[in-house]
Formats: sequence, C-alpha cells, structure tokens
Amino acid sequence: MVTTDMWNYRETTWSGTDLAGFEVEATDGGIGKVDETTNDVSGSYIVVDTGPWIFGKKVLLPAGVIQNADLDEEKVYVNRTKDEIKNAPEYDESRKADEAYRAELGAYYGDDPRKED
Repeated sequence: MVTTDMWNYRETTWSGTDLAGFEVEATDGGIGKVDETTNDVSGSYIVVDTGPWIFGKKVLLPAGVIQNADLDEEKVYVNRTKDEIKNAPEYDESRKADEAYRAELGAYYGDDPRKED
C-alpha cells in the first residue's frame, strides 16, 4: 500500500518551490539534477536526470525521500544512497500518474526506516 507520507514533501517552506535544475545529493554524494517536480497533494515527486553517472537514466523519487532543499545553494538532499537510486525501478513517463506504478515505487522507497529521519 502506498503511504501518503511518501508522496508528500516533509517541509512546507520549500514544498511549493519549483526544484527543477537543482542538484541532487544522495547520502553518499551527488547523483544528478532535478528534471521535473510536482506539488500534487499526496502525489508529489521529483524526476532526477542522473546524467553520465548512470548513463542518462531518469528516476522518479517520491517527495518523501527528500530530507532538505537548500534554496540558496540550489541543492536537494535525499535520504537514499546512490546505489538505492541507481537500482530503483526505471522511470516511465507514460506511467507517472498510474497508481500501480506509484505503488511499485512506494514499495521500493517506503520500506526504509530512514524515511522517518
């Protein structure tokens, strides 16, 4: 089951900000840039373009994995490692609004105890 918290931003001070273009930092280093953001209630996410790090793969990250966004430095910090993001289900733009796809992503990202950090 998809948890509502996984698909909502943790922090209201930057949750309405367009984070597109921000650099993305995993717990163990940079992974790319934000390509797209949404601010849908219980359905927010960012799409990260990993660039050459994993050969141009894009990944969809539920908003709940974002720990912080530094608006001055234009960086988004996520509470997952590079490998966790690299091994995430492939981004499928045609399915981004599909509940089954979101459930798959929610299950992948949602079982991690660090989500409550």
